[in-house]
Amino acid sequence: MSMSACEADCVVIGGGAAGMMAAITAGERGRRVLLLEHEKFCGRKLRITGKGRCNLCNNCDIRSLLAHVPHNAKFLQGCLHRFGPAETMSFFEESGVPLKTERGSRVFPQSDRAHDVANALEKRMRRAGVRFHQAAADSICVQDGRVTGVVAGGQKLSCESVLIATGGMSYPLTGSTGDGYVLARALGHRVVPPRPSLVPLECAEPDCAQMQGFSLKNVRLTAIDDRGERVYSDLGELLFTHFGVSGPLVLSASAYMREFEARRWHLEIDLKPGLDGEQLDARILRDFAKFRNREFQNALSELAGRSMIPVLVARSGIPPETKVHSITREQRRRLAELFKAFSLTVTGTRGFSEAIVTAGGVDVTEVDPRSMRSRLVPGLFFAGEVLDVDACTGGFNLQIAWSTGHAAGERL
Repeated sequence: MSMSACEADCVVIGGGAAGMMAAITAGERGRRVLLLEHEKFCGRKLRITGKGRCNLCNNCDIRSLLAHVPHNAKFLQGCLHRFGPAETMSFFEESGVPLKTERGSRVFPQSDRAHDVANALEKRMRRAGVRFHQAAADSICVQDGRVTGVVAGGQKLSCESVLIATGGMSYPLTGSTGDGYVLARALGHRVVPPRPSLVPLECAEPDCAQMQGFSLKNVRLTAIDDRGERVYSDLGELLFTHFGVSGPLVLSASAYMREFEARRWHLEIDLKPGLDGEQLDARILRDFAKFRNREFQNALSELAGRSMIPVLVARSGIPPETKVHSITREQRRRLAELFKAFSLTVTGTRGFSEAIVTAGGVDVTEVDPRSMRSRLVPGLFFAGEVLDVDACTGGFNLQIAWSTGHAAGERL
């Protein structure tokens, strides 16, 4: 590009969900927009999200949505009310992507193709006159305290405003390298240390590796810290792995489990959430009556999965060869407690390569929540995962990208 061809009203750094939404919104306002993306095409992470199906938002009201944002939810109130799930769904329907709502109010394209979502955004950007330039941003130029351009590939791109929408550090193979944090710090912004979120958890107990590949359905998972605070509890599915646990419940729990350096965490799994203590004891008594002449280790087949039985037997403290008819009331009580609170000690999370989103990022106290404009540098904006805001699974994180991107695009 020549110098004159590089001039634009605004430069968007990052061609992910937030960056594309901002570019479209600004372009449709008549702004001359240049989008910088170091990958060959936009929306690389978007194209693989939701196992390639793209859960692009959640068909719920704003209050429900905010309840699924465990950190800095208040910051998002304004932009979500202006461009929330209803507006997001209308936007994509108008852009030629028919939608459907599935279990948990999760919204997907009817085609089940994430590529259709990304392609629709690219098409709408072209229609809005957004220009694309494949390059990484080296630095943001500031003169007399305000933004004047971006240096990319050694070339200055002159502009009045710049949006940093570079994403976080999850899925690094898609280009999320954390370079937006470097740009933000260089301009004086505080960055809350990034960490993986919506991520599998590592556990201390060897039981997990022993049960590797075994999944539990319709169980209740509760996350508790060393002060006894229960930060998360829900029903669903989880999976035992060689390092600990994964699955939908675990990923959601990880979004609420913070400060791993300062707090210790453990998980409690209620294997029989539909039964209270008395009902569970009656159920165990029925099974024990049925198998009264068997050894204890062979009497749990109707209460637990085969992979879990040896672990339950070992944890119960009841000798495996004990005849069922000789098990005491106290031993039975301890077994019932084990079913209601199967405990695991969390030692940490897996890395960014296994995380769906990044927690941490640009401190939102330094960003205007109405416009996503920097409070420190005039002409600088932020949107999407680069901000210190993250949510649970279910389309909520993409909604944050659409809403913050739209808010920035209205002011760029």
